[in-house]
Amino acid sequence: MKKATALAIILVGAIGAYHLLMFYDNNFRYGRMRETPAVRPHEEPVPAMHAGVVPVGGGEAVFRATPAAELRPPFAAGDGTAVARGRSVYFTFCAQCHGPAYDGNGTVGQSFVPSPTDLRAPKVQAAPAGELFKSVSYGVPGGRQPALDTTIGVSDRWSVVAFVQSLGVRR
Repeated sequence: MKKATALAIILVGAIGAYHLLMFYDNNFRYGRMRETPAVRPHEEPVPAMHAGVVPVGGGEAVFRATPAAELRPPFAAGDGTAVARGRSVYFTFCAQCHGPAYDGNGTVGQSFVPSPTDLRAPKVQAAPAGELFKSVSYGVPGGRQPALDTTIGVSDRWSVVAFVQSLGVRR
C-alpha cells in the first residue's frame, strides 16, 4: 500500500508541476518560448554569400602541409626590416627560454632538462628557413619548443626566423 501511495503522490506531483509550468508559459508575458522565432530556424531565406568572404586557399593549413624544404620566407634573406621585427618578437616570446644571449639559458629555460637549443649552434644556423619556421610554428616533436602558430602571426614567425638566421654561428 505504501508503494502505491508513494507512486500516486509522485504522479500527482508531476501532473501538478506540468500544469503549473503550462499556466506560467501561457500567462506570463515573456513565456511561450516554444513560439519564439529563435526556435524556428531556416524560415527565412539564407542570405547570399558574397564572393571572397570565406577563404578557400592559403592559411595555416598550407604551411602545416607543405614540406619544410619547400617553404620560403616572404622577404629577401637579410631584410633589415624583417630582422628588426624578428628581434622584437624574439624578445617578446622567445627570450624567456632561449635567453638574451640566444644560448638556451633564459630565465625559464634554465629549469629545463635538456636546456633549450642554442640558436647560434651550427645545427640551427645551417637549418633551412622552412625548417626553422616549422619549429617555431608547430613545436619540436619530442622537445619542449611549444607550438606558436596560434600565438604569433605568420609574418612575425618568418621575422623571427630571419632574426635567428642573422645571428650567425657562435664562436
